[in-house]
Amino acid sequence: MRLCHSLALLPVASAFQLPFKVPFFNSPGQQPLRTPPIRVAIIGAGAAGTSATFWIAKAQERFGIDVEVDLYEKESYVGGRSTVVYPYGNTSLPAVELGASIFVKANKNLWRAVEEFNLTRRDFRDQSGMGIWDGEKLLFTASGGWWSWWDSAKALLRYGFHSPRRTQVFVDSMIQQFLSLYSPETPKWENMTHLSSSLGWTNLITQTTSEYLKSQGVSYKFISELVEASTRVNYGQNADGIHALEGACSLAPTGASSVEGGNFQIFENFLKHSTANVYLNTSVRSIISSSGQYVLDSDRGSETYQAVILAAPWHSTNIQLPTEISSKIPLQPYVHLHVTLFTTTLSSVPAQSFSLPASTKIPPMLLTTFEGARNGGKEPDFNSMSYHGPISDSEWVVKIFSLKRISEKWLSKMFDGKIGWVHRKEWDAYPVLPPTASFPELKLAPGFYYVNSFEPFISTMETETLASRNIVDMLLRDMFDAGICPTAPSSDTDKEDYVFGWDC
Repeated sequence: MRLCHSLALLPVASAFQLPFKVPFFNSPGQQPLRTPPIRVAIIGAGAAGTSATFWIAKAQERFGIDVEVDLYEKESYVGGRSTVVYPYGNTSLPAVELGASIFVKANKNLWRAVEEFNLTRRDFRDQSGMGIWDGEKLLFTASGGWWSWWDSAKALLRYGFHSPRRTQVFVDSMIQQFLSLYSPETPKWENMTHLSSSLGWTNLITQTTSEYLKSQGVSYKFISELVEASTRVNYGQNADGIHALEGACSLAPTGASSVEGGNFQIFENFLKHSTANVYLNTSVRSIISSSGQYVLDSDRGSETYQAVILAAPWHSTNIQLPTEISSKIPLQPYVHLHVTLFTTTLSSVPAQSFSLPASTKIPPMLLTTFEGARNGGKEPDFNSMSYHGPISDSEWVVKIFSLKRISEKWLSKMFDGKIGWVHRKEWDAYPVLPPTASFPELKLAPGFYYVNSFEPFISTMETETLASRNIVDMLLRDMFDAGICPTAPSSDTDKEDYVFGWDC
């Protein structure tokens, strides 16, 4: 357990009291009594829930607002889908991410958090090659990691100049618009349709990645191989099924990084820099509406709150909600992913395991495409297989993402029986993201907010922090008529590395 159960974290000092807060009086002539704090419950200690506690703490620093925050998490750890394991259970060995593994410099909240919290960033540029497997053939290989194919001469020879270039323009345009979410003029959105329209992304969310890129003159071969390899490794979905906005996100890993020791440390630090009371191993069973407030029943009993932030996918929580709230949350399917981690004394997968000539060099990162199966061939047994560095001079860690369980027999056959430690995890890793124009509401009832309304739009660690920032801003305006940042811009707005929410 990385945080103690029911840990009350150190408070952030209040700067000043809001001038419009009305105090209570017992009778004329008496001194004003302290107004009872607004009580807020946050459910889920992943990227969304922990960052929500942090954004509230930022507002407490700036405005002196009186908020008491309780965060509930049914698991024993902080981080949600960002968690690690250690080979052989040995914490002296490098931690291996089970879920959310990377973020990039365009992810300004995570990037800034790493710096502010004095964490160590680790990049992935040391990968020595990637390849694309269709279940029967090795279609393409290149030196460098899967983010470096843009600059690969081999890619230009196979796919021509225009398809990689047009795809790069598409991704760069998306990133440029995405960065506006950190500017002093960042949009505040009441619903996802409004945000999509303001960013000019309606065409992206209403078409598949394949459809959109074809309309931009990108070749089918490029889409069905390199683009699909990216959507499958990042979201477990094919390019002809996932919408184009999320497809663009899967193609934007330039400068991919993670935190040394595990990305979960970012989210633990969000909590440590908040005023929240944290209740791990604490399931919430039901929430009912009563006289304009919410009565939350959990393993620690019943508590009453003026506001609730649901920061977890509701259908996976088993929380009973009032019908008038639950009816506004459409069913959101998730990709059920199998993660298989293991160690091997083989420095690479033998070519014979793929029925390839012995002289074939199998890259340390092997991605896949569904194109062979579309044409009647064999479906790949996995979405991705990647070496994650040595743990000794003669043993390496390998990670496999797959939609079905990888058997011990398969592992032994592929790696010539040279398997050591094995760890398995299966979970609902990513939302299924087909084209859509419909999203859940952000505010499901007065004082009840749903962060995961953002997930059918974009699903990443970073966007969960953006979604929670917007919802906390909405909550503070509803409750105090004051958001995360002062209305007047600060003197920091001209800073090149300005990040709304941090620097306002």
